[in-house]
Amino acid sequence: MEISAKTRLLTVIGDPVAHSLSPAMHNAAFRALGLDAVYVALRVAPESLPAFLAMQVATQGAGNVTVPHKEAVERSVARKTDVCARVGACNTFWTDDDEMIGDNTDVYGVRAALAKIGADRKGERWLVVGTGGSARATAVTAADRGATLFVRSRDAARAKAFAVWANSIGVTTGVATGPVEVDVAINATPLGLAGHDPRRGGSAPCASGASRPPMAGRCWCTRGQRRSSGSSPAPPHRPRSCARPSTAPSVRRTLDIDHWTFCC
Repeated sequence: MEISAKTRLLTVIGDPVAHSLSPAMHNAAFRALGLDAVYVALRVAPESLPAFLAMQVATQGAGNVTVPHKEAVERSVARKTDVCARVGACNTFWTDDDEMIGDNTDVYGVRAALAKIGADRKGERWLVVGTGGSARATAVTAADRGATLFVRSRDAARAKAFAVWANSIGVTTGVATGPVEVDVAINATPLGLAGHDPRRGGSAPCASGASRPPMAGRCWCTRGQRRSSGSSPAPPHRPRSCARPSTAPSVRRTLDIDHWTFCC
């Protein structure tokens, strides 16, 4: 790939962002399509976000957003798509007529991931671990599917605020403070991204209470027989199976939501 004065620069921003697979994915696509563009990951601290966004507008920039900036960018864009406004989070941005425009592809990603594991029926009970942008996309999907949603978070105040917001958009939502029977569990936390994260080096409990091998990634979704989910929240590794069949036979498949959202 040759970079010239005409090469278009695209970015994914986050904090942290070193885990991102987006540069490899997008740069491979640019090469395959013969596009004169390059895609890089930039770590942007929260206090630097306004200056970064102003620079993007001034240079006609575009790119993607990952944790923890999705909600802040949604509040900052001049215009936004309907789904971006509905979710209250932005994971894709571009500029037009010196204005930043925001979009959200996480809802599509959540829908595709759930459909892949057969969790696309109305009236199911879902557990989402986390309260950020991916969790918000899950809530919007739950509202559209008529699912009942339970949220679990280490921060009780954030869980309560998330439940209030989710109920306001039409999805019956409660805070999971103890065991709860669910059909689908979705992890949407940043756990696993930091280099000092203890989950990176050993097995960790999944939402079902089984153990899983260490893997890389952020968001996953699991579907199995309805069962109690009263154990510790599962870390967001990138599994192909949640546990060995002998350990958790009712947990059948898991999917990485970010693989479908193309944002981080």
